[in-house]
Amino acid sequence: MGAFLDKPKTQKHNSHGEGNGLRYGLSSMQGWRVEMEDAHTAVLGLPCPSMKDWSFFAVYDGHAGSKVANYCSKHLLEHIINASFGQQSESSASESTAVTQPSLEDVKAGIRTGFLKIDEHMRSFSDLRNGMDRSGSTAVGILISPDHFFFLNCGDSRAVLYRNSNVCFSTLDHKPGNPREKERIQNAGGTVMIQRVNGSLAVSRALGDYDYKNVDGKGPTEQLVSPEPEVFEMMRAPEQDQFVILACDGIWDVMSNEDLCVFVKSRLEVTNDLERVCNEVVDTCLHMGSRDNMSVVLVCLPSAPKVSEEAVRKDAELNKYLESQVEEMMSQPGEDGYPDLAAVMRNLSADTNMPPLPPGGGLASKHGVIEAVYNSLNPYREEDGVSIYLSMIKRLSVVA
Repeated sequence: MGAFLDKPKTQKHNSHGEGNGLRYGLSSMQGWRVEMEDAHTAVLGLPCPSMKDWSFFAVYDGHAGSKVANYCSKHLLEHIINASFGQQSESSASESTAVTQPSLEDVKAGIRTGFLKIDEHMRSFSDLRNGMDRSGSTAVGILISPDHFFFLNCGDSRAVLYRNSNVCFSTLDHKPGNPREKERIQNAGGTVMIQRVNGSLAVSRALGDYDYKNVDGKGPTEQLVSPEPEVFEMMRAPEQDQFVILACDGIWDVMSNEDLCVFVKSRLEVTNDLERVCNEVVDTCLHMGSRDNMSVVLVCLPSAPKVSEEAVRKDAELNKYLESQVEEMMSQPGEDGYPDLAAVMRNLSADTNMPPLPPGGGLASKHGVIEAVYNSLNPYREEDGVSIYLSMIKRLSVVA
């Protein structure tokens, strides 16, 4: 399930917003994959009278196509709301002044039912039903009320909560090799080979993937692949809660929970631009070797790290140092000419005098700074496949 491009597509989709005491930013990049199959949801203030001060964020990592991920990004929330609070809408609310909050158990049950309902609904789509489209998608999200977090997860995308400068919670990845997941797969007549369902699918829970949901006599949550989410409810701790990160496995493949959180914390001390922070996460993961689509949603809570003058100064000093080192390497080309960018990165990684790098991100998080200086000094760099040096020669020959 993964053909790759000759070079990554690094254009990003960004968004940000603020409301209900929250700020969020997001970034997604196609990367090395031939298709962008990720999707996301970010809603501040739910379209339900009793949930105006609630918010919802989610990341969907599609596979074998983008249809399921895209549909869920637009419609999963409404299935959850309808299941947890019935069919009350904006119009019906205007006829009544009484607004009742759903109970915690209603919300948790509604999340589960919402997943099962949307999975059942999508099965009716003709191209998904007849096998012309075999796509599926993971889903990880968070529903935030004034007092509670509701984490929801189906698949191997992941959510983490950073509280009091520690990773205090993480969702659990649904992998076929997990004992509980493996037992269900085998009970449905399947096998787990090379850590995949029937040797093919790398996740054991997902929306869509109807080729794995056709075992007679088994309910929807007993199939080879289950659409049932795990739901975790937590009380908010306003004085300690700092941020929540939702991301697909293109991020988690190359960064641990702890590394990503300390990296984000360090970036929030340098800038309050959440889109920029998310872009740095995606770029860093690309240069750490991620070959997948990448999507990250960062939700900052009232106690999130604030910009620090000292952190800004140190970051600027680090950038200046890196620029000076690249300039020095490029000022004296050797017998083989100018070093390539990979050689520059290797030399920098061996530099024992390097000022402290961003925790969790390391030198990869400064690849953009290094590459920009390198390109500005290298006359042989490529521009649409033609080196700047050769293009200069061509232009001079035309003038002559």
